[in-house]
Amino acid sequence: MPFANFFANFTILDYVSSIIDILVVWYFIYKLFMIVRGTKAVQLINGIFVILIFRTLSQVLGLHTLQWLMEQVIRWGVLAIIIIFQPEIRRALEQLGRGKIFTRIRQKEEEKHEHLIDSIVKASDYMAKRRIGALISIAQETGMNDYIETGIALNAKVSSELLINTFIPNTPLHDGAVIIHQDEIKAAACYLPLSENPFISKELGTRHRAAIGVSEVTDSVTIVISEETGGVSVAKNGELHHDLSQEELRNLLKSVLLKEEEQQATSALWSKWVKRNG
Repeated sequence: MPFANFFANFTILDYVSSIIDILVVWYFIYKLFMIVRGTKAVQLINGIFVILIFRTLSQVLGLHTLQWLMEQVIRWGVLAIIIIFQPEIRRALEQLGRGKIFTRIRQKEEEKHEHLIDSIVKASDYMAKRRIGALISIAQETGMNDYIETGIALNAKVSSELLINTFIPNTPLHDGAVIIHQDEIKAAACYLPLSENPFISKELGTRHRAAIGVSEVTDSVTIVISEETGGVSVAKNGELHHDLSQEELRNLLKSVLLKEEEQQATSALWSKWVKRNG
């Protein structure tokens, strides 16, 4: 029973050390893939996998010339990688020395959210001043594929210019909602469910009812711009916060997207709305 004797020599500490060792290695590999994602190193990794596949096939099928060639590529490939990717390797080592290599992913996500917020605030300010009606819904954890499929697929990077152009009156996409997921505009001219809440003010139009409706069935945050008044409103968790200034809109989006004391910021805005509308 060689396996039984092998495992019998293991102590609890050995098991714990092995588990920690595996978790640390997997975490390092995960972070490494996240760092190289979106860079030219991805093509390098794909090329390495192709070479390994050819190396295995040549060995199995007895293709000796191809096998020898792949072995030479693998043998000298490490040196080639160091030479080709010297700037990237140097940058990674510098980040490691500054202790920033594992915070890079979070910084990228925050930069995406900041860009998204800036684009929406800039577009909202432009359209509000010109009383251009708009409906922009930002998907969170709850999927919105059912609503995305009702519109016209865009799959484009978010920008204030694109948002403004989408809602220009008398254009094919200006009716309906724009749905954003992460940093992409997934679709435009989407249909959102209207709220059936009987306590909603009769003064609110279809866009506002749609914003409240989708916020009742998903955890999305939806921005509405009234074409009658130019007022900017935000629907979240079935509640509508309207007549927001540019700074209030930015702070509310930050509280949701950047998770900065969401409940406190939302409550403060709600209290301000209640006092304003008495």
